Amino acid sequence: MTEPVLEAVDVVKVLGNGAGRVEALRGVSLQVAGGELTLLMGPSGSGKTTLLSILGCILTPTRGTVRIGGRSTAGAGPEDLARLRREHIGFVFQSYHLFPTLSALDNVRLPLDVRGEGARMARAKAKEAMATVGLSHKVRSYPQALSGGEQQRVAIARAIVANPSAVLADEPTAALDSANGQTIMTVLARIARNPSRGVLVVAHDPRIIPFANRIIHIEDGRIVGVEPGGAGLKSR
Repeated sequence: MTEPVLEAVDVVKVLGNGAGRVEALRGVSLQVAGGELTLLMGPSGSGKTTLLSILGCILTPTRGTVRIGGRSTAGAGPEDLARLRREHIGFVFQSYHLFPTLSALDNVRLPLDVRGEGARMARAKAKEAMATVGLSHKVRSYPQALSGGEQQRVAIARAIVANPSAVLADEPTAALDSANGQTIMTVLARIARNPSRGVLVVAHDPRIIPFANRIIHIEDGRIVGVEPGGAGLKSR
C-alpha cells in the first residue's frame, strides 16, 4: 500500500450527553491510500457516516488523531478545518446536491469559485473534470435535464475539480439502479488510479465489492475486519 493520503488513529467520537450519550466511534484506526479505492462497509448505525464526517473535517473527534497528507488536524480551528476541506477533500453524496439553476459546468466549477480561481482557468478545469466522468457533451445541461446517473457523475466531477488528495463518497450508488450504480463505481475506480489520490466509499451494497482494492468492515463503532476487494485480489 502506498503512503496514506488520509489517516485516522484511535478515533473516538461521543455524541450527546447524559442519558442520550452515545459512543459512535470506539477507537477507530484506518488509512486511505493513494491509488486505491477503499470500501467502508457496515450495518446501519455502525458509525460509517460519522467516521466519514470526521475524516472530511466536518466533525472533530472526541479523542484520537486525523491526518490529511501527513498533517494532523489536532488543534485546528473552524477556519483551518474549512481550508483543509477545500484543499484536500472532495465529497460525493447520495443525493447529488446540485444547484438546479446552474448548468452542469457551473455546478462543477463552484469549488474553484470558492477558492478564488480565475474564471478562465476555472472553466477549463471544470471542462476537464466533466471529460473525466464522460460528460463533455452535457456541460450546458441543467440538472433537471440529466438522469440520476448523469447527475451523480456531475457531482463526482465537482468533487475532483480542485484535485483533492482524498474523495469521500457516502452511499453514491444508493439512489441509482444497478446499471447506473455500476457506471458510477467504474468512474470512481478510474479516479482512484491516480497514485496521489485515494477514494473512500461508504456502502452496504455487495455488488460494488469488485471495484474495491480494500474493504474495511465496521460494526458498533469499531473496525472488525479488513480484506482485499475484487480489484485488490486481481492485483495480487
